[in-house]
Amino acid sequence: MKKCTSFKEFYPYYLKEHKHPYTKLFHFIGTFFSIVFLALLIFTLNPLNLLAALLSGYGSAWISHFFIEKNKPATFYYPLYSLLGDYKMFFETIIGKHRIF
Repeated sequence: MKKCTSFKEFYPYYLKEHKHPYTKLFHFIGTFFSIVFLALLIFTLNPLNLLAALLSGYGSAWISHFFIEKNKPATFYYPLYSLLGDYKMFFETIIGKHRIF
């Protein structure tokens, strides 16, 4: 894996690591719930919502990479770019740029 020095350079690699439809589905669901829990954190100030956001987002993503895609999550190499990639892919899926199935 080559060293990425920008998110623009990283994102095509990120998309290649998410080829299987169920990996994309797990990411989509996990990212959706992470957004829900982050919104709850803002409104309730309950720190457990931050934990729930992290577990739902990363948990579902890592499960899909280990058991479906059978690759190592980009989070381990590029934590910030990977997080940005999750949200970008999520919103691009909503607007129809990416299809899950």
